[in-house]
Amino acid sequence: MSATRAPAPASKHVGAARADHGWRGGMGGFLWLSRRECLRVLKLWTQTVLAPIISSILFILVFGLSLGSRIRDFGAVEYEVFIVPGLITMAMVQAAYNNTSSSVFQGRQDRYINDILSAPMHPWQMNLGYAIGGIVRSLAIGAGLVALAVPLTGVGVAHPLALLAALLLGLIGFSALGTIVGIFAETFDNHTFVSNIVILPLVFLGGVFYSITTLASPWQELSHVNPLFYLVNAVRYGFIGHSDVNVALSLAVVAAIALPLYGWAQWLFSTGRRLKA
Repeated sequence: MSATRAPAPASKHVGAARADHGWRGGMGGFLWLSRRECLRVLKLWTQTVLAPIISSILFILVFGLSLGSRIRDFGAVEYEVFIVPGLITMAMVQAAYNNTSSSVFQGRQDRYINDILSAPMHPWQMNLGYAIGGIVRSLAIGAGLVALAVPLTGVGVAHPLALLAALLLGLIGFSALGTIVGIFAETFDNHTFVSNIVILPLVFLGGVFYSITTLASPWQELSHVNPLFYLVNAVRYGFIGHSDVNVALSLAVVAAIALPLYGWAQWLFSTGRRLKA
């Protein structure tokens, strides 16, 4: 008499089903998650998109147009033009981080992330689905700021490919950072702490309002330790063709930070670490 074979665990059935469909399997769930994250941004557009645009435009009006005529240390580049790329970078990376961190944290707290984890999706689709929401929010803010900054300051796009590469790497990195913090955060204050105490100061000290060539030693050398200095300068090079450091080095540093962060977020979804209650 043959022994009765025990049924395989449900997790193995799910994994087998995903493997049978290859990388294309679960596209329906991926599209649903991406749509949900985008709708989350659009339904609260006054908070998620409009508020950051207004804050950045106020910086341009106050520091650029009001004080710009008194600041003449930037060569042929007018000060109000000089600060626009940094302000756009600051608004976009904060939006990418805040969107994914709050979404993942809320999903863990309300336990509806369990529905996403049990859906027939690959881990890479879950990770990318959350990242898309942050990227869409950031792009909406960036487009709004550019639309307003062009008539106000006359800023243009000198190197579109460099600008695209810098923004893409930056948004991927900060969306992934938001996912990681959202997974590890124990309270809502944890993810706001990273935004307000870590990201915002690093962006401000990354040369948003000044060129590091105006700094004395050792502050000029210390600025090169700040990873967001390279992102700000890569974006500035894309907009106005000016950078305090070689643009290839800037993109390499941004990529060296963004890709491991995205890989870490992917690993968390693949293992379910701290995600499965």
